[in-house]
Amino acid sequence: MSGLWVQLRRELSAYFVSPLAYVVMVFFLAMTGYSFALVMEFFNRGPLDVSAGPAFFRTGLFWFPLLFSVPVLTMRLFAEEKRQGTIETLMTAPISDLSVVLSKFLAALVFYLLLWLPALCYVFVLRWVADDKTPLEWGTTLGSFGGVILIGSFYLSIGVFASSLTRNQIIAAVVAFALIIVAFFSGFRAFLQGSGWQQKVVEYISAFQHMDEWTRGIMDTRRIVFYLSLTAFMLFLTHKVVESRKWK
Repeated sequence: MSGLWVQLRRELSAYFVSPLAYVVMVFFLAMTGYSFALVMEFFNRGPLDVSAGPAFFRTGLFWFPLLFSVPVLTMRLFAEEKRQGTIETLMTAPISDLSVVLSKFLAALVFYLLLWLPALCYVFVLRWVADDKTPLEWGTTLGSFGGVILIGSFYLSIGVFASSLTRNQIIAAVVAFALIIVAFFSGFRAFLQGSGWQQKVVEYISAFQHMDEWTRGIMDTRRIVFYLSLTAFMLFLTHKVVESRKWK
């Protein structure tokens, strides 16, 4: 456990000394800020049938910073270690391969959550702009941020896996983005086709559908298990890729 904590601090410090991380932060805040401004503009036009808080998470622009920032946040995690040749030193350190994988994933998750931290303020600002006098719907608010964490964890695990496959950061980012886009847009296929059983299957895996449920305060444990299982599976694959270096 101590080795995991030391490695986690190492990975977190690497984020805060990297100029690219601050570029991602600026891009992320600019995109979420623009999305927030659009939502405020809609509320300024008149009363709407949606609560002020969850409205921010139902915009199309909500997904852009999430989908584009994750590959950039994760692309260096293993690829940079391989490029610099420090991966061998890391693998021979008194820390298990699983701890290495978990520390890199958790560091990316912590930085990802820091990016979303300002969005907590957006919920209350939206209520003020919309002159929303109703009690704050904590279920929808917590559900929305819970969805951000669950979906983000899954996508980050994809990025960590992609980074473990190559020594080139650009390739790692492209592979991660491609896999994330496939996972994301597969949830729209049944809605385009409109067939019965396919629609039910894709609704089960659709991030867009899940986020819509969470913003309405519907907390289905199947969704939670779904994302936790997928995240664990991707980290398991990453662990196997890292472990396979010992057999080369």
